[in-house]
Amino acid sequence: MALSKPSILNHLTKALTESCRLRSHAPPPAFIYIRLFSFATPEEAAAERRKRKRRLRIEPPLSSLRHQQQQQSRPSPPPQQSPNAPKLPEPVSALSGNRLNLHNQILKLIRENDLEEAALFTRHSIYSNCRPTIFTCNAVMAAQLRQSKYAELLSLHRFITQAGVAANVVTYNLLLTVYLDCRKMDLALEQYKQLINDAPVNPSPTTYRILIKGLVDNQQVEKALEIKNDMEIKGFKPDPTVYSYLMLGQAKNSNAEGVFELYEELKQKLGTEEILDGVIYGNLMKGYFLKGMETEAMEVYNKVLGDGSSVKMNAVAYNFVLEALSKNGKFEEALNLSERMKNEHDPPRKMSVNLGSYNVIVDGYCVEKRFNEAIEVFNSMGEKRCSPDTLSYNVLIDSLCNNDKLSEAEDLYKGMGDKNVKPDEHTFVTLMDTCFKENRPDDAAQYFRTMVESKLRPNLAVYNRLVEGLVKVGKVDEAKSFFDLMAPKLKMNDDAYKFIMNVLFENGQHDEVMKIVEGMLREDLNDFSEELEEFVKEGLRKVGREEEVTNIKLEIEREKAEAEAKAAEEVEKAKARSNVTVSSLLPFKLGNKDNENKDMEDKSSSEVAEEEAVITPILSSDEGDESAEGEGNVVNEQVTTA
Repeated sequence: MALSKPSILNHLTKALTESCRLRSHAPPPAFIYIRLFSFATPEEAAAERRKRKRRLRIEPPLSSLRHQQQQQSRPSPPPQQSPNAPKLPEPVSALSGNRLNLHNQILKLIRENDLEEAALFTRHSIYSNCRPTIFTCNAVMAAQLRQSKYAELLSLHRFITQAGVAANVVTYNLLLTVYLDCRKMDLALEQYKQLINDAPVNPSPTTYRILIKGLVDNQQVEKALEIKNDMEIKGFKPDPTVYSYLMLGQAKNSNAEGVFELYEELKQKLGTEEILDGVIYGNLMKGYFLKGMETEAMEVYNKVLGDGSSVKMNAVAYNFVLEALSKNGKFEEALNLSERMKNEHDPPRKMSVNLGSYNVIVDGYCVEKRFNEAIEVFNSMGEKRCSPDTLSYNVLIDSLCNNDKLSEAEDLYKGMGDKNVKPDEHTFVTLMDTCFKENRPDDAAQYFRTMVESKLRPNLAVYNRLVEGLVKVGKVDEAKSFFDLMAPKLKMNDDAYKFIMNVLFENGQHDEVMKIVEGMLREDLNDFSEELEEFVKEGLRKVGREEEVTNIKLEIEREKAEAEAKAAEEVEKAKARSNVTVSSLLPFKLGNKDNENKDMEDKSSSEVAEEEAVITPILSSDEGDESAEGEGNVVNEQVTTA
């Protein structure tokens, strides 16, 4: 039964009334959710945004601060260095840990005088996990320098340079000392220029001392004065040691005025009337002795070494004064000063005696012809912990040989091995010349042979003296044997060849001369000059063998031409073999591709043949149809006409 509209409205009204009654008795909610807006108008919101932006510009947010701190905590990558830039040497702090232990191990080998093992250990350690520092390398090279092992020193320096060990100023100083000791002035000056212009380190006062002393010792005083001026331009203070070396050079050149000028210049630059470094006064005394002013020289001596003197003296300063006294007729005063030096010697507090002090006294005794006392002083060096070197032995051996004391000189030579001192070329040459004077040619030849076997390098003048001495006593065969020994090692001139050839001609050994000529032609045609060729032909002409020189030259030229042709043939054969080898080593796939190409070609040709075979009958059938049609037309035409 359907409800009427009024009844529906009444029902809805009751329902709403009942729900309102029930709601009125419900408890009120704990929270009233009211939606509030931040800003009343859009203008206020825009103003707030602008304010917030201004605050962010002044005070960045914490997130950005944390990001900046993280970036700052990250280590910045090192700047890329140019590969052409010189490598800086390591600081002293690098000598620590295992590298310091390695350094101490190598120093122990040096103290034990095992330099070969020390150098070998250094080389092996270069490419190990514990790489030696430049300080370790310098220690080994300095030990080699003290024993005059110049070749080994240069070899080690070349090795560490190729290994990338950066040199410091001490390394450059060692190289300068080597070149100057070997009288290689050009190399020394070139090394100095490299240090000034290209090296990442600056020269030290020791660098200039070494260079100027070496130039003075090699009679290049003018160049030494230029280096002194360069030293002052670079901002170094006036060095009394440098000036003492320059004054010594002027004294060697007998230039007393130059000595006094340098002394006055040093006083002016130091701004004082009295120089407190005693190294300058020994050479100043030499200047006075050169001028004949002995009184003034002794006044300087008494002033410097008298009681209450404020001048500081060391071993080098004492040695200059000793030399000035002993070489100018004041040897007794030099002996008294030597005793005073020994009494004052108290290492390590004061070093007043060194090897040079003994060398000066020994030389003074030799000048006074007091050789027994000279040998006694020489043997007493160990009392002050001084060890003689090769130069010390050479000075005494030379003096003994020049005064007919060959036996004493040979005793000293035999004792060099006991003190681990190796003789040099000067030692052997002095003994060889003295043996010839004493009519002992066999001993002279033996000294020369020992020198060569010791890997020393006698020059051409020494070789000429040996051969001439042997020929004078009739030992032609021995002279020829030494010629054969030294010909590959020396660059002989025409005079040396002429001498030995003339001796052989006089002894009828023409075949030996032809062997020498043949060896020269096979080695280098330029060695056999026209003058020497004419000399040989003149000697052979006397026995009717003049044409042998021309025949040998033609034979050698023919052999060289055949050798060149054979070499060219071998080159062509090698090329052919290489081509065959390359073709045999080509990839197998390439051969397969060639076979596939051939198969494709064969296949395509066969397919073409088959297609032609198929097409031919068709064409023939078409041609038959055409002929039949033609015949039918003809028949029709005939029927029509009939």
